Amino acid sequence: MEALRLILLFIHLIGFALLLGGAVAQFVSGKFRINPAILWGSIIQLVSGIGLAAPLRGGGDDEPSPVKLGVKLVIAILIFIMVFIPRKRAAVNKGHFIGIITLTLVNAAVAVFWR
Repeated sequence: MEALRLILLFIHLIGFALLLGGAVAQFVSGKFRINPAILWGSIIQLVSGIGLAAPLRGGGDDEPSPVKLGVKLVIAILIFIMVFIPRKRAAVNKGHFIGIITLTLVNAAVAVFWR
């Protein structure tokens, strides 16, 4: 069970890298459009996050709070919606793009700092 959790965590981190890296690369280039890395990163984050949270929780002392998991899920769904809906547009608003990057960083901060 621990091996499966670690594999899911690894996949989750890859999704984070794709999402944040793709978004920052697009932001720096000045072309505000949803690229495949951002789309797949958001999908991987959402699916692997659900996989990490739901079935593998065993009730130990290091188990995350259900409120924390709920907050992370809501943020991940918001990111996915913000990425999925405008994915085929030639360009998105700069503020929309900054919102995606900010929510991605907030979700990571919740994961790290909320105990």
